[in-house]
Amino acid sequence: MTTSLSRALARVTGASLGPHQTALLRIGLSFTWLCYLLREWPNRHELYGPDAPWSWRMARELTGDNHAFTALMWSDSHAWFETVYVLAIVFSALLMLGWRTRTMSVLSMLGVLSLQNRSVFIGDGGDNVVHLMALYMVLTRCGQVWSLDARRAARQAREGADAGSKDVPGVVLWTVCGLGLVLAQLLGDDSMSWTGEGPLPGLSWPVALWGLWAVQGVWWAVRRHAPGEPRAVLDALAHLAHNGALVVIMAEVCLIYATAGWYKVQGSRWQDGTALFYPMHIDYFSPWPWLSHALAASSLVVLLLSYGTVAVQVAFPFTLLNRRVKNVLLALMMAEHLGIAVLLGLPFFSLAMIVTDAVFLPTSVLRRLEGVRRLPSLVRRRMGTAASCPAPRTPAEEGADGPADGSTDGSAAVPGPGRRTVG
Repeated sequence: MTTSLSRALARVTGASLGPHQTALLRIGLSFTWLCYLLREWPNRHELYGPDAPWSWRMARELTGDNHAFTALMWSDSHAWFETVYVLAIVFSALLMLGWRTRTMSVLSMLGVLSLQNRSVFIGDGGDNVVHLMALYMVLTRCGQVWSLDARRAARQAREGADAGSKDVPGVVLWTVCGLGLVLAQLLGDDSMSWTGEGPLPGLSWPVALWGLWAVQGVWWAVRRHAPGEPRAVLDALAHLAHNGALVVIMAEVCLIYATAGWYKVQGSRWQDGTALFYPMHIDYFSPWPWLSHALAASSLVVLLLSYGTVAVQVAFPFTLLNRRVKNVLLALMMAEHLGIAVLLGLPFFSLAMIVTDAVFLPTSVLRRLEGVRRLPSLVRRRMGTAASCPAPRTPAEEGADGPADGSTDGSAAVPGPGRRTVG
């Protein structure tokens, strides 16, 4: 018992599990949020800005009651809104690329909260998923693979340079973030009060943000000046936080599907198998009316899709006990969300759910994707090698230029026992 416990503790503190899964989560959710912000750029003023039906004063009154964080409540000026919206786009793009993922995960989270909490009545389930996962990703080490940080770390390892010894851009970014926190304390609203509500009960937003900022500074100082046991302790704590956040993310996905499935079971339309018939005839959820109507015309198809949706959602948390069944059901759930994206016109909701489902993908599958990603570079390398090799010479060309060994008597050199020929 003691041996098993110590082995489990060593596993959760010795490495950050699921590096490919968390990297895919980082890339996918950032890409989803980035595409949404870019698509809604012409409508940003009506959604989150000064022209929104949910006015700035109404949003300020609501956030005063529910203590939700949004930087848009710090000022009602047009310029401040444009600044926050553009910064949300920039932070999402940098997090997707994996540049300074520890810092960008926090800044991207603040961008998500600032916009979504400004107008809480225009979101859907996909926005809720992005909202929750943005909070959880702050605690993950989601830049271990498929990121600019990973490439920089690999390059420094090849060059024999310590990752924290010459990190001038990181120090500058850390300083700028500190100055930004000071300005937020001076210009912010009640959400930046030390005694206010925050991401956790009893933890205000200033305490949380200044704590993350201080931890980043301690991390850099330890890596630079104390690379021994203090660094090992910080690594173990980082592994523990990452693995704990990963478990919470997986539990959240199971909770989403379990609650959705069991609530559907209680609905009479789901019980008689006709639930999907009705949204297929709503114009707002029918981007391809001919396709929706063609599927809805078959009662058997509607019945199978309705029952299949409920069965997959209810059964998924239980399939985690069997890897093969889980992988089959995972593929069915992703196909279900692709169908929702096409039939009901909810691409961002479907993409957010597919990305969160990908947390359960086997590492072997993600490694194959990594191999596909490296295929163009391998092809270019092979082509470069082939181009650098001389083409084989024909006998006619060799006769015109003389013997291959450089003799001038017109006789071909006969290779001896110890000689090698280039064929």
